[in-house]
Amino acid sequence: MPATSLQQVGSRGRCAALLLPLLPLLLLSVAPKPGDTMINIPSKYKIRHLKSPPVITAQPVSITTFSADDITLTCEATGNPPPMFRWVKDGLEFDPSKDPDLSVSRDSGTFSLTAKDGPIHQYQGRYNCYASNELGTAVSKEARIITENTPTLQKEKKVSKKVEEGESVVLPCNPPNSTVAPVIHWMDKRLRHIQQNERVIQGRDGNLYFSHVTPADSRDDYTCNTQFLSAFIIQLKEPIKLTVVPSNSVVRNRRPQMMQPTGSRSSYLVLSGQDLELECIVQGLPAPSIQWIRKDGVLSESRTSTDSYNRVLRFKNISESDGGEYQCTATNLQGMISHSYSITVEAAPYWTKEPKSQLYAPGETVKLECKADGIPSPEVTWSINGNLLTDIDPDPRRSLKHGVLTLKNVELSDTAVYQCKAANKHGSILINAYVYVIELPPQILTEDVLMYSVAEGQTIDLACETFGSPRPNVTWEGESWGALIANPRMSQLSDGSLKISNASHNDSGQYTCTVSNSKITITAELAVLNKTVIVKPPLALRIQRGRPANLTCEYQVDSRQGTPQVQWRKNQKKLTESSDSDKYKIDESTLIILEVEEDDEGIYTCEVITTLDMAVASGSITIVDRPDSPTQIQMTEPKERSVTLSWTPGDDHNSPVIEYLIEFEETGSERKEWEELSRVSGSIQRTTLPLKPFISYRFRIIAINDIGKSDPSKETEAYSTPAAPPDSNPEGVRSDSIDPGTLVITWKELDRRSFNGPDFRYKVMWRKVLGSGPSWHTKDATSPPFIVTDVGNFSAFEIKVQAVNEMGEGPEPKTNIGYSAEETPLEAPLDVGVVLINSTAIKVTWAAVNRETVRGRLQGYKIYLKHFDPESRHLRRERVREGRPTNISVVTTDSNEEKKILGDLQPYSHYSLTVSAFNYKGEGPESEALTFHTPEGVPGPPSFLLLESPSETEMILRWSAPNQPNGVLKGYILQYQQVDNEDSPMLVEKISDHSQNHFKLKLDPRSRYRFHLRGYTAAGEGLPIISEGATTLDGGPPSNISLSIGETSINLTWVSKERQRNVGFHIQYLRDGKGEWKYSEKVNSSQSFYTLQGLQPGSLYYLRIYLGNKTIWMDEIQTAGTKMEKQDGFVTESWFIGLISALVLLLLILLILCFIKRSKGGKYSVKEKEESQIDSEARPMNNEAFGEYSDNEEKRTASQPSLCEDSKLCTDDALDDYANSNSVQTEVLMDDSLASQSSGVRDVPDPETQESSPLNPATAISHHGLPNSAALLD
Repeated sequence: MPATSLQQVGSRGRCAALLLPLLPLLLLSVAPKPGDTMINIPSKYKIRHLKSPPVITAQPVSITTFSADDITLTCEATGNPPPMFRWVKDGLEFDPSKDPDLSVSRDSGTFSLTAKDGPIHQYQGRYNCYASNELGTAVSKEARIITENTPTLQKEKKVSKKVEEGESVVLPCNPPNSTVAPVIHWMDKRLRHIQQNERVIQGRDGNLYFSHVTPADSRDDYTCNTQFLSAFIIQLKEPIKLTVVPSNSVVRNRRPQMMQPTGSRSSYLVLSGQDLELECIVQGLPAPSIQWIRKDGVLSESRTSTDSYNRVLRFKNISESDGGEYQCTATNLQGMISHSYSITVEAAPYWTKEPKSQLYAPGETVKLECKADGIPSPEVTWSINGNLLTDIDPDPRRSLKHGVLTLKNVELSDTAVYQCKAANKHGSILINAYVYVIELPPQILTEDVLMYSVAEGQTIDLACETFGSPRPNVTWEGESWGALIANPRMSQLSDGSLKISNASHNDSGQYTCTVSNSKITITAELAVLNKTVIVKPPLALRIQRGRPANLTCEYQVDSRQGTPQVQWRKNQKKLTESSDSDKYKIDESTLIILEVEEDDEGIYTCEVITTLDMAVASGSITIVDRPDSPTQIQMTEPKERSVTLSWTPGDDHNSPVIEYLIEFEETGSERKEWEELSRVSGSIQRTTLPLKPFISYRFRIIAINDIGKSDPSKETEAYSTPAAPPDSNPEGVRSDSIDPGTLVITWKELDRRSFNGPDFRYKVMWRKVLGSGPSWHTKDATSPPFIVTDVGNFSAFEIKVQAVNEMGEGPEPKTNIGYSAEETPLEAPLDVGVVLINSTAIKVTWAAVNRETVRGRLQGYKIYLKHFDPESRHLRRERVREGRPTNISVVTTDSNEEKKILGDLQPYSHYSLTVSAFNYKGEGPESEALTFHTPEGVPGPPSFLLLESPSETEMILRWSAPNQPNGVLKGYILQYQQVDNEDSPMLVEKISDHSQNHFKLKLDPRSRYRFHLRGYTAAGEGLPIISEGATTLDGGPPSNISLSIGETSINLTWVSKERQRNVGFHIQYLRDGKGEWKYSEKVNSSQSFYTLQGLQPGSLYYLRIYLGNKTIWMDEIQTAGTKMEKQDGFVTESWFIGLISALVLLLLILLILCFIKRSKGGKYSVKEKEESQIDSEARPMNNEAFGEYSDNEEKRTASQPSLCEDSKLCTDDALDDYANSNSVQTEVLMDDSLASQSSGVRDVPDPETQESSPLNPATAISHHGLPNSAALLD
């Protein structure tokens, strides 16, 4: 983790001022380590036109070529100056530029030959490329050109083979000889591949091997196809005919025999890194199965694979460890055969240590280490600039030992490119390494004025990276500390950096790094920040499975640092929210486990990571649970009233057992429940239990820890205790007498478990306290109560109850005093008097009653106080007694009291008072009623107080009289004061008229007031009613309006001002600035919201509020949507509208006349209808039968020209259709849109359901039809 932070600051002026008081540090040199003398020029080092030795960047590659192929040998190199190139072929100089068939690249040594028909064998050979400049010569690896003639197919004879069924056969391929292995395919004349299987396999030599033949193998088109990929040639061999002679008898099985390779053993020499395939092709019937093994070890499944139906074992990228003995074994039903393979793995040379190209300063020692390995071991030779070291004059500064070339005290002239070559029989390798001896001026590569940050207690390195040749030395100085040697926490590193360990706040400040013997310096600023601290680490949680767990990690970080990263780990493994679905949630610095499981147990570590430091704290989660049940419960040492119980604890689940709960169940009892008998400490596993007689027990044990209770253990066998006399008598023996002349003795029954034996009962004993002597009356009872009769009223008795069973009596019982039943008192208290204390309190006195008349135990007295309405104050006492009280209150006193003070009475009211005595039985008679009235008091507050403000300076107060005047109300006192001015005086107005209910005040409109209003009587002023308010200011329409614009409406919103009077106004709007202003409905200023509707989409509107010849507010808006353009045409012309209106009016008149005629019988008279229905003999009756229709009516009807006779609208069917339809369709031709608008006639009820009168509006067409049409046409 990074422990420091740095950044560059922009100014050096501030730092330069701090350099004056710097104390010199101990000068330390950045000396190179022994043997570490090479120079790497950093990318930040600034130097122009630096020369560099040649370095080959693209090596030539060996190729095998045919005459139809292009030939290219690549050789590219870098260097400054750019290198020159030359070639050596087979040890002799070769200049490709002199060969007219070769083309040479201008910027490199690459040359190429374009494919031609002529011979190319003259280019076969071994080539090396040399790249040279003034600093040395680099040599390429050796590349070989192998030339091949284009493979040709020799004339062959047709081959025919004839074999018996079951025999083996080999079909030869014999591909052309070439150093390039061809790709071989066996196909038929239709160019379909011959199917291969365990019986038919193609060998690595190209032949097709048949383990045994079948008649299905007979065919005449087995063709071997050879493909030379690099020569782009495919050759088809002559087809081979194979004839399989079927056997006349059963084909005999044959044991396996090797077909390829032959014999029992073969050897292979292979180079490390190459691929190797071992064949095992066998004959036999049935086809043998193949198994591969390594004889001198275990066959590696990862480094080997099988192919061709297990007939081939393939090694890919073989290594020396793969050398050894291998064996294939072929097996069938007739036997087996095996073949051994000896693999020898050798290696061409390869590098184990390569020399590195480096820069060196004059006088340094250079060591070029070059080591290679191979099988057999290669010979290593050195060259300088392509010349063998043995051919160069010896130099005492140069030595070669164990493959390491050492150059001591190098000079500028030692700059060269050195070649190391390793060779054995399998080939050679070559590597270049240049030695560049150079002098470079010193530079400080670290940026100037860097700002470093480090947390307190951490370590930081202040960088001062330098470069030069020779390597420069640097020194450090600081402004706030002494010599470096005196501060053990500071040290200078070999790279020039200053290391400060265990940083403290005193280390903050400016530091300077200087190159020795120069004026090159840089400064650095160090800020030491507070270290990150975890103030509330995660706790050690003990939690139950399935519960949530929260691990909190609160921390403090220096404010100059950013937000830290909080990383949680469980047992050192990182946790993330997505690592286990929704198991973990991280909320800031809290780890939340929603449901704790068994695998959540462990150590949880919180890491607070900043850019400078890290704080770590750990907590834990321990899974706890209820304990397991105790086991092996045993009862020992049984006694009459005890038994010893022992047990074995169960698993406590990481929470120690606090105590054991021992429960019992009583067998044979109706109470089928377990009850607690005893509790013992969790450290105890054996206890003696106290038992009661005559009970059969079963026991069980429950373990309890901090988490909860265990499941109960298995219960024990039943254990019964013997019977014994009762140990105790019943408690609570008393008399509870109610009926006169009776003594009721009752007690609290004993629990059944206290019976201690069979035949349990109670022995009840009683006798009078006086006059009865020592003899006791005794009776047995099974349960309370026990009643004794004829004992007189309220007589004292000694009573006691004893427990008894078959085994004997219980202990001697305790004697109690009881009484027989009481009667209500006979007399009322005498000498009742009332003393008035004030208007709301009185003192009541009376004389105690004679105790003998109480006929029981006197409990006390009851005072009955009756309140009457205030208006009964002036009534006579007799009338008060007759009236109904509005309230009755009862006050109870103790038996020894003879006076009582009563409060909370109503002033100016009339009361009646009586007193009675009472005992347990009830109350005695009341005393004679005593009447009195309370004096006048102060009134209560007025019922309500309302504030009205008719103007900015006026306030009207309205109220009603108090609900409780408590006397004769004389008037009111009004006090008021400004709320927002503490120094304002309290103003007082006295209102002497008690009937007045309002009052007007002149007030300051800028202030708010508090009003106190109270009534007063002769007794004084009453309680006030209080209210606050201020006058209402003159209001006006809003001016600060917000708009929300739609297509056909605008929402206007505003904020109503406080204390302003509501004002009504209209919103005016004008479309496109044309026409007249339109008005909205009246809007109140207190609404705060209004929607202006009915606007046109995509239109410009001007809005304003105009009041009192003054524009209060104005705005301009554009509605949303697309503007509807007005369609010009004859439909909107006035003459057309008039024509259509006339036609519609004529149609309405026609329909009205038709309805009038239909109401009189249609176009036929009633008489005609009737005459058509009677026979000819009845005709002389003429009109007598239908007197209500006269001839005049007939004539009048007939004489009127019918407007409907020639119209379909007046037929019965037409009228019926009209009456039952929702619209009338006219035959007037008009524009479609106009016709659709003019057909909106309202529904007309059925005329048959209406009165037959032409004046009935139900049968007339709606008068709304025409105006609607006209409105649409406008």
